[in-house]
Amino acid sequence: MAGAQSVGEHAAARDRDGWVTGKLVVFCLAAAVVTVVAGLVQVFFGPYSMTLSELVSAVFNPAVIFNLEAWSSFLFGTDLPEMTTDSVVVWTVRLPRVFVAIIAGATLAISGAIFQAVTRNELASPFVLGVSSGAGFAVLATLVVFTGLTPFLPLIAALGGTVAFVIVYGIAWKGGTSPIRLVLAGVIVNMVFQSLQQGLFFFVDDLGVAQTAIAWLTGSFTGTGWSEVRIAILPAIVSIGIALAGARQLNVLLLGESTAKSLGMRVERVRFFLSAVAILAASVAIAVAGVISFFGLVVPHIVRNTVGGDYRRLMVGCLFAGPALLVAADVGARLALGGTQMPVGVVTGLVGGPYFLYLMRKQQSMGEL
Repeated sequence: MAGAQSVGEHAAARDRDGWVTGKLVVFCLAAAVVTVVAGLVQVFFGPYSMTLSELVSAVFNPAVIFNLEAWSSFLFGTDLPEMTTDSVVVWTVRLPRVFVAIIAGATLAISGAIFQAVTRNELASPFVLGVSSGAGFAVLATLVVFTGLTPFLPLIAALGGTVAFVIVYGIAWKGGTSPIRLVLAGVIVNMVFQSLQQGLFFFVDDLGVAQTAIAWLTGSFTGTGWSEVRIAILPAIVSIGIALAGARQLNVLLLGESTAKSLGMRVERVRFFLSAVAILAASVAIAVAGVISFFGLVVPHIVRNTVGGDYRRLMVGCLFAGPALLVAADVGARLALGGTQMPVGVVTGLVGGPYFLYLMRKQQSMGEL
């Protein structure tokens, strides 16, 4: 008990210390710059050509930015007010793709960071724990079979991800859970739901639907617009807000179950609640962008290696790094093959896989945090 008390006193002292460091500020500013630059590059390309000065004028047009009617149209689908052609192209066709990538990047990074804390395993991610495949199966079933339910994709994705994680939790439960059992159960459930996804293609009669489903399974922002932003923005704000508020609880979970219980935490209740937040966050990204591999696994590692393991810093870092990396990956996916747009999930897989192998080679052990 004395040891737990000393750990608690150490944690309290750490809470009193300032967690906003110069390294964190520089990291977030650098990530914000990458997001803006990559977003401008993304907006610059398209069938409708503009000069760089015309592009900047359209993006930062005060007649649009400070126009309540324009934002009502963007966010609520009302009639679009009169705009210049450049502004219409930029604000209704190109910028929404960037905004969707920002939302998806932030939610996937936050989700991966939460899962790594609640399982105390640095190999955990929405994909590894079966959440991505469960949510993916639910969304794919909607796209292929229940097309009338498309407006409810975030809810459907969250439901599919929740069912998958409950199954994982049930398999892993044995008078409690452990990081290893959760990951092993997640791998099994992930394989089952991936098989179900493949089976759904036997019910596809329309070639266009099949192509859309394949693009969605590999992760893509092609064709995204304000409708996807409207679908994702509210659940994204809710899940990110709760995740940031729960950063201290995540720090306590990392101390271990016995220590957390001795400090008065109801471990299983907190773990399950924060897992639900992570499921919601991942489901937002899956609903609007599809299954983007490796992202929720790798981004928290990048941030942790840069700003440290304190989850207050880690969550803020993920909130900035996720959008920066995913917007940049989407630019790479769009420009890699010239006129052909590669799915962004292919780019994240090609980059994330080697980076994860580098982490494995660099660290002597991988697994429990």
